[in-house]
Amino acid sequence: MDIDQFKAEHVPVESDERFQLENSYTLDVAVDGTAMAKAGSMVAYTGDLSFKGKASAEGGITGFLKEAASGEGTPVMAIEGQGHAYLADGGKKVQVLELGADDAITVNGEDVLAFEDRISYEISTIDSLAGSLAGGFTNVFLSGPGYVAITTHGDPVVVEPPVSTDPSATVAWSGTSPDVEVNRSLSDMVGQESGERYQMRFDGPDGFVVVQPFEEH
Repeated sequence: MDIDQFKAEHVPVESDERFQLENSYTLDVAVDGTAMAKAGSMVAYTGDLSFKGKASAEGGITGFLKEAASGEGTPVMAIEGQGHAYLADGGKKVQVLELGADDAITVNGEDVLAFEDRISYEISTIDSLAGSLAGGFTNVFLSGPGYVAITTHGDPVVVEPPVSTDPSATVAWSGTSPDVEVNRSLSDMVGQESGERYQMRFDGPDGFVVVQPFEEH
């Protein structure tokens, strides 16, 4: 294709949506005030925007994700002003969710890309996974209303409980909570040198679990 064709095929899409996918890997956030995003995820922006890092893990909009192993925060940045911020994370696919006032989802901290500042969130760590994942498993509870963008390695699969999942491949869940199990019958051929395998077990009549075809360490 020539230059004009290339530009026409890849130019940003005009939209009134606040969270718009430009392609499978890039999120366009139309900022008019404040939006929250994973630090380091900005690849381009237009308009009058500023980016302020937030390293506290105290909640509100002051911080994000705490890495228990090192005690260092993995910060979120507040994007402020008016314009468009283009966000991406290591070539991972972006999934945009619109949460209603009664909707909530818990997401692996590594897989949260952005969310509106009206979204409420809480941070927690599943300490019982510390034996299999360095620092445990940090997750973020997000409740609506508002838009949330999460990332997945490849196309996600959404399954309903009862189901057991690999913690390293578990992206998010809603309407159910996990119990941590150890399956000693699985050998280290599936990834555990100790011969023990940590799994997340989701039960209950409702909810769903999002997994990806990749083990994220």
